Amino acid sequence: MRTLLSLLLLAVTLAIAPASASAQPLPGPRPEAATGEPKELVRALQAGGYVILVRHGATFSNQADTDPFNLADVSKQRNLNQEGKALAKTFGDALRAAGVPIGNVYTSQFNRARETAVLAGFKDIETTSDLSEGGLVVTPDENGRRARALRAMLAKAPDRGSNTMLITHKPNIVDALGKDFFDVKEGEALIFKPEGGSYHLLARVEMADWPKLVAAAH
Repeated sequence: MRTLLSLLLLAVTLAIAPASASAQPLPGPRPEAATGEPKELVRALQAGGYVILVRHGATFSNQADTDPFNLADVSKQRNLNQEGKALAKTFGDALRAAGVPIGNVYTSQFNRARETAVLAGFKDIETTSDLSEGGLVVTPDENGRRARALRAMLAKAPDRGSNTMLITHKPNIVDALGKDFFDVKEGEALIFKPEGGSYHLLARVEMADWPKLVAAAH
């Protein structure tokens, strides 16, 4: 399990292709050496300008999405367990305690993603197919479109003085960012800085570590 000090040791630059070449494969991650401190990360988020990409919170491992064509029926989806619900609230509380401004909030249409945002206390939540898990029930073309859409969302600068929140699924993250992110955990946040049509990974923070991160920054 990652320690708090190891959360800030990874930075990645991901280039975005021009819109006219959106159908072409995009470059994979290029690792770059970087270090950081909790206080620096919190101060950066307080200033805004980042996109926080989150895999939904912890779920029941004995549940499955048995009717993915009927997203209104949450009883037939894999949903947050009690830990996932508690940590989602802790996540939102920590961000507010640190004074981190959250602007636009977008989530998958699946309940486990939207509920993560609701329990975190975020407002004006917008669900979108761009962040919804497609799997085998949508075409490969549609899965590819969703991957491109996620990359475009990571490259879009938030409104001034705020951070954008995206809550999605592991397959979407791996499809968009590559196999280096296959180990992303439920509830883990990937913090990106949009810049010049590209986006740079600043840090990875697991949901349970946000209160410790905020405390270390004070």
